Amino acid sequence: MTFTPEMLLWIIVGIVAISFLVGQGLEYLNLKFMRTDVHAEVASFYDADKYAKSQRYHKEATRFSFLTSTFSFVLSISMLLLGGFGWVDALLRTITENPVLLALLFFGVLGVASDLITIPFQWYSTFVIEEKYGFNKTTVKTFIIDKLKGYILGAVIGGGLLAALIYLVETIGPDFWIWFALIACTFMLFMNMFYTSLILPLFNKLTPLPDGELKSAIEAFAQKINFPLTNIFVIDGSKRSNKANAFFSGIGKKKKIVLYDTLINNHTTDELVAVLAHEVGHYKKKHIVWSYGLSVVQIVFMLFVLSQMIFNKELSLALGGTQHAIHLNLLAFTILFSPISAITGLFMNMYSRKNEFEADAYAKENFSGTALANALKKLSVDNLSNLYPHPLYVFFNYSHPPLLKRLERIS
Repeated sequence: MTFTPEMLLWIIVGIVAISFLVGQGLEYLNLKFMRTDVHAEVASFYDADKYAKSQRYHKEATRFSFLTSTFSFVLSISMLLLGGFGWVDALLRTITENPVLLALLFFGVLGVASDLITIPFQWYSTFVIEEKYGFNKTTVKTFIIDKLKGYILGAVIGGGLLAALIYLVETIGPDFWIWFALIACTFMLFMNMFYTSLILPLFNKLTPLPDGELKSAIEAFAQKINFPLTNIFVIDGSKRSNKANAFFSGIGKKKKIVLYDTLINNHTTDELVAVLAHEVGHYKKKHIVWSYGLSVVQIVFMLFVLSQMIFNKELSLALGGTQHAIHLNLLAFTILFSPISAITGLFMNMYSRKNEFEADAYAKENFSGTALANALKKLSVDNLSNLYPHPLYVFFNYSHPPLLKRLERIS
């Protein structure tokens, strides 16, 4: 069956509309599923006032997300139905016809314009909602500098990858996907190994964990499990938010544990070692390696599908173009491929939740389930987490199991 530009346009519009309706439907279900009373499961660690505050926070944040999502949806649909993307393409063709430069300008203009239009929403979320509930530590200066750094980083990294993709499409033809898959997978591995060394320091300060009780306890645990842990860093997360976190990155000798200063300030030594034991569990169970492998499979498959669509002129015409344009086809492909991305995302979330349970079990077996449970409870209270998310919302959106499910497994 041959699809006309008009048919393709309506398929694209339908995908965008269904995605919006499903997403907002899940948000609505999750909002209505909230429990306002303090149940026995949480009464021991969530006092009534704090619990009520968490409910207010999630209701306000969800309602605001309805507004921002609706605005983005209306803007996207308008651009599609009014031929806005084709208009941008035609305007930029008065500057250059070089396919690489044209694609860089096209996505650069769309990216910056989209971000500038939504800055009022970002501002309100950061300086009103997050501020109101005691999370925000971002200053206006930091907000602006982060924006500028983000633009530069996006131009350098995103622009470089996009230029390589367009160049390969133009010079190699349909087999471009094989070579770009190698570039993309190598880049992803590089970022996994060096993100905390090269990218993160552009936005945050990383300092080695100082000598003291915590470092000694961590070193003792690492020695106990025969884990060569030498790279433990503290990140100044309090520079932007009071929310706490910890993460593990890198492969081989480049592996690092990063603890937020807010996490260190609010937890006991045992709780912090338990959190670290959880992160080490991901390494010991080879979750990082397997996740990378699954990502490689996704990238290769996506690029192969792209190779079947990138030269289709009707896709460019569907977005309002007057001729075949690789960048218009890339945009159309991103939308058309999104249902498949959503399905693979579901499986990746399921896999991630399984990994979290396994990392919790590792921390329980090799250090202390009680300390880990206490740490998770504190994190939940401090971050005003929603303890009773709707099961469907969890299935579609959660990469980590809800707190109460994790506590059940740990106990």
